[in-house]
Parts: sequence; structure tokens; C-alpha cells
Amino acid sequence: MSRLPAVWTTPADHIRAAVPDRPCLYFSPEALQATARRFRTGFPGLVTYAVKANDALPVIENLVQAGITAFDVASVHEMRRVRSVLPEAVLHYNNPVRSAREIETARVMGVASASVDSFSELAKLAAVFAPGTLEVSVRLKLAVPGAAYDFGAKFGADPETCAALLREVAQRGFTPAMTFHPGTQCEDGAAWVRYIAEAAAIARAAGVRLARLNVGGGFAAHRRGAAPDLEAVFDAIAGAVAAHFGKSPPDLVCEPGRALVADAFALGAGVKAIRDGREVFLNDGIYGGLAETVILGTVDRLDVYSAEGTARTGDVRPRVVFGPTCDSLDRLPGEVPLPGDMAEGDVVLFQGMGAYSSATLTRFNGYGDVDLVTVARTR
Repeated sequence: MSRLPAVWTTPADHIRAAVPDRPCLYFSPEALQATARRFRTGFPGLVTYAVKANDALPVIENLVQAGITAFDVASVHEMRRVRSVLPEAVLHYNNPVRSAREIETARVMGVASASVDSFSELAKLAAVFAPGTLEVSVRLKLAVPGAAYDFGAKFGADPETCAALLREVAQRGFTPAMTFHPGTQCEDGAAWVRYIAEAAAIARAAGVRLARLNVGGGFAAHRRGAAPDLEAVFDAIAGAVAAHFGKSPPDLVCEPGRALVADAFALGAGVKAIRDGREVFLNDGIYGGLAETVILGTVDRLDVYSAEGTARTGDVRPRVVFGPTCDSLDRLPGEVPLPGDMAEGDVVLFQGMGAYSSATLTRFNGYGDVDLVTVARTR
């Protein structure tokens, strides 16, 4: 039987005692539950969790403990994953394109809401769901700046098409709603304000009262610099709804993934080699838990610990950092600021790594296995 504790105080304590040889994701249930409470307290509506960000069972279990009972699911796998933890969970199926078999499974599993951005997909839903049994959210896209990249490149319809879709949703007997996504890692509340104003105008043009408005995910996590002001975004959303919908506003729902789960995890990647004192090679990279660095850049919230769990404090110098695979593309963007006294066998601890780390792992070149370690706090 292992003498190691089930829950460590910090990653440094685990590094000191266990001397890990594989990448580790350090998970703080308390940090996750605290963020969930922050959303539930601050957001003026229903908070759902976008399972795609991290579908680990401990994540879903702790969100349920924190009061999250509704989930944004994009696949049958995610529906089953949530149901295995909370059989009575409310499921919002907001992947706008689905096969006929997936839609039938969604009906059997009791999906409460689904999004559409085309007449063809609405017809597929109508072939399976009876009138009055489903909320259908028409997905809007706009050219709104402020996010790391544009979600409208794949999903969403223009305002004129949305108005026509809304009318047909109502005519088919479904509960009419609208949804949008401002884009990932969006810190500017103005993006939500613009979308909310347009959604209100579309509903008026269609002559349809929205039962609900889903303001999407996109809420930013703390990757670089100062932490995003989530409360300012919540206030902007509430103000925009009051200004543009007046005395009969729709109920609100949001679907954060990244912002809910990111700060509950830190990724510890071991230093395999420092080649002639220059480039650093880690045992994890862009084919593992650091996949998003190629898109969003490397987080600047990091620490380096020796194998004894002692923080390295040497003068910081920029380094080229490679992952463990034989692919030369397996490199973190630019140069990473790392202490000059770091050595082989050290662990680089990246904070805020709960989203799209374990969810997008590959097994390329035989790498990609990551150990999950529970800690009281990640730093």
C-alpha cells in the first residue's frame, strides 16, 4: 500500500516526496468549487459547464458539489459522462451540427435544449423531437473583436437568417431562444453588449419573444498578466439585457468551460535535458498538456522547482523550450522566461492549465500520459 497522501498541500510537496518522472496535472478541488461559486454568485442567470474544456470525472463531481446541475454537451460521449455523475443533470446540446443518430440519442437521453444555425439542422431536430419538447436556440455570429480567435468562422448565422430561423422555431412549436459565443479568452464586456443588442433586435424583427438567451462561454481565464475582471463582464451583460430587452427580458444562461476550470489545475512538466546550457527539453509539449500554447501563447504564470521541491530563484533568462517528441514543431512559442539556475530533473510548473490540457492529449511518439494529483492549492 502506498504511503503517499491522497491529497497533497502543494505541488512542491508532491515533487519533493514523489519525484515524478511523468507530467503531472495538479488539481485543486477547492479552487474549482470557489470559481463555480464565483460564477453562480456573479452571473445574472443559470450557469452551465462546457464539458469539452475538461471532462474528467473529478471535475464534474466537484462542480456538482458546488451547485452546477446543468451542462453544455457537444457529443453523446459528454452526455453519458455527465449522466454517470448526475443522472438528473440538465443537458444543453449546443453543437449546432449533428448526425441523425446523435439526435435520436439526445432525445432518448432527455436533452433539454439544442442550438441551430441552419434550416437543414432545424429540420433534423424536428424529425425527432415533438413540438413542445425542446428549447431551440438560434446561434448568432457577428464580427466582434476582443477574443483570441473568432468562433463565427465555423458556427452561427447572420442576423437576417437568425430572424427567419427564429420564426420557424416558433412555428414548429419549439421553445424559441438565442445563443452566441463571443470567442475564446474574451476579456471585454463590450463584446457581449454588442451581441445582446443584436439578439434583441433580431427577436423584434422576427416578432418572437425569446424564452432564454444563452450568452455563451468565452469568459477569459488567467493566462498572462493581470487576472481578468469577470465581475465587470457580468455587470456588462446584466446592463445590456436591461437596456435592450426592457421589462420582459429572457432568462439568461452562460456556458463557461475555460474560465471555470483553468485555475483549478497546474501542469508540472519535468526538465529532461538542457542542451549545452541552452535549449530546454520538457517531458510534455504541444502534443500533450501544452497544446494550446501554439494558439494562445505560453502562460507567464510559472515556477520552477528542483527535485527536492525547492523553488529556483536565479535571474530569469529567455529560453527556447521543446517538448519530448521527435517532431521539430514540438516547441513552445517564442522564448520562455526561466530561472538561470534551473537544472535537469527540475519541474516547470505552469499555472492555470485546467482547460484544454487533458482534454486534448495525444499519444504521439509514445508520450502524452499525464498523472492527476490532487492538491489543496496549486501554488
